Amino acid sequence: MKIAVDQDKCVSSGQCVLNAADVFDQRDEDGVVELLEPSPGPDHAEAARRAAAACPALAIHIEE
Repeated sequence: MKIAVDQDKCVSSGQCVLNAADVFDQRDEDGVVELLEPSPGPDHAEAARRAAAACPALAIHIEE
Protein backbone atom coordinates (compact mmCIF):
# COMPACT_ATOMS: atom_id res chain seq x y z
CA MET A 1 0.00 0.00 0.00
CA LYS A 2 1.20 3.47 -0.90
CA ILE A 3 -0.51 6.65 0.22
CA ALA A 4 -0.32 10.15 -1.22
CA VAL A 5 -2.08 13.28 -0.03
CA ASP A 6 -3.02 16.42 -1.93
CA GLN A 7 -2.50 19.20 0.59
CA ASP A 8 -4.04 21.72 -1.82
CA LYS A 9 -7.37 19.85 -1.68
CA CYS A 10 -7.35 19.36 2.10
CA VAL A 11 -10.13 21.20 3.97
CA SER A 12 -8.68 20.45 7.43
CA SER A 13 -11.64 18.36 8.63
CA GLY A 14 -9.38 16.05 10.65
CA GLN A 15 -11.15 12.84 9.61
CA CYS A 16 -7.83 11.35 8.53
CA VAL A 17 -6.32 11.77 12.00
CA LEU A 18 -9.47 10.52 13.72
CA ASN A 19 -9.37 7.35 11.64
CA ALA A 20 -5.61 6.73 11.36
CA ALA A 21 -3.53 8.80 13.77
CA ASP A 22 -0.46 6.64 13.15
CA VAL A 23 -0.56 7.43 9.43
CA PHE A 24 -1.78 11.05 9.32
CA ASP A 25 -1.36 14.25 11.29
CA GLN A 26 -2.39 17.88 10.80
CA ARG A 27 -0.21 20.98 10.63
CA ASP A 28 -0.55 23.11 13.74
CA GLU A 29 -0.87 26.40 11.88
CA ASP A 30 -3.72 25.53 9.51
CA GLY A 31 -4.82 21.93 10.11
CA VAL A 32 -3.80 20.69 6.66
CA VAL A 33 -3.06 16.97 6.45
CA GLU A 34 0.48 15.68 6.88
CA LEU A 35 1.39 12.16 5.81
CA LEU A 36 3.40 10.41 8.52
CA GLU A 37 3.61 6.97 6.89
CA PRO A 38 3.47 6.82 3.08
CA SER A 39 3.75 3.02 3.08
CA PRO A 40 1.91 1.75 6.15
CA GLY A 41 2.12 -1.87 7.13
CA PRO A 42 -0.80 -4.28 7.24
CA ASP A 43 -1.62 -3.30 10.81
CA HIS A 44 -2.52 0.25 9.67
CA ALA A 45 -3.94 -0.51 6.22
CA GLU A 46 -7.61 -0.71 7.18
CA ALA A 47 -7.44 2.51 9.21
CA ALA A 48 -5.79 4.27 6.25
CA ARG A 49 -8.60 3.07 3.96
CA ARG A 50 -11.20 4.38 6.43
CA ALA A 51 -9.41 7.73 6.56
CA ALA A 52 -9.41 8.02 2.76
CA ALA A 53 -13.09 7.14 2.61
CA ALA A 54 -13.93 9.70 5.32
CA CYS A 55 -12.01 12.57 3.70
CA PRO A 56 -14.63 15.09 2.50
CA ALA A 57 -12.17 16.67 0.04
CA LEU A 58 -10.93 13.35 -1.42
CA ALA A 59 -7.39 14.51 -0.68
CA ILE A 60 -6.07 11.04 0.23
CA HIS A 61 -5.07 8.65 -2.54
CA ILE A 62 -4.30 5.00 -1.89
CA GLU A 63 -2.54 2.65 -4.28
CA GLU A 64 -2.84 -1.00 -3.27
